[in-house]
Amino acid sequence: MPKMKTHSSAKKRFKLTGSGKLKRFHANHSHLMRKKTKVRKLRLVQSSLISPADEARVKRMLNI
Repeated sequence: MPKMKTHSSAKKRFKLTGSGKLKRFHANHSHLMRKKTKVRKLRLVQSSLISPADEARVKRMLNI
């Protein structure tokens, strides 16, 4: 039986934390920054956790 391959886009977008949760980064922080407020830009820099509803699907893509 061949090895299971990970989803290439998922391994670039999600990281596994030490406690086993999945971390993601916010979208809309790559360009067109001049029209966004400073507070909004600072919030977009920070990472957040994936919602429990999506966690099983992302773990399946990452073969965790």
